[in-house]
Amino acid sequence: MSKMTIGRVAAEANVNTETLRYYERRGLVVCPPRSDANYRLYPPETVARVRFIKRAQELGFNLDEIGTLLTLRTSSQADHDASRIKTLIKISKVDAKIMSLQAMRNALVSLVDTCDPPSLSTPCPIIHSLSQGNGSSH
Repeated sequence: MSKMTIGRVAAEANVNTETLRYYERRGLVVCPPRSDANYRLYPPETVARVRFIKRAQELGFNLDEIGTLLTLRTSSQADHDASRIKTLIKISKVDAKIMSLQAMRNALVSLVDTCDPPSLSTPCPIIHSLSQGNGSSH
């Protein structure tokens, strides 16, 4: 397969051209040579690389972490172990975020549970609790 333009790579990788340019600036995608007409000419494997980046983002890796994972794409045992460790670290961060979100949800449920039917004579307990600003509603 021949070299690909930025539009074709973007279309096949299901990203927009600005995303591809951004990945170049971040060093995640190699800046390709240009044609005589000054078009970027990417090797076909760029599509797989961009798909890798997008899939890693979907799994919660940030671009710095993805850059590291991209360097670990070889088949050596050390790279396999490093990728596994990085993924285990990501799992622990996701678990911590889930716990934090669950606590947030519980606090919101607790606020809703304090609500009586609306009345003009009593202040809304949700608004009152949020106005307290003490960070704890339970």
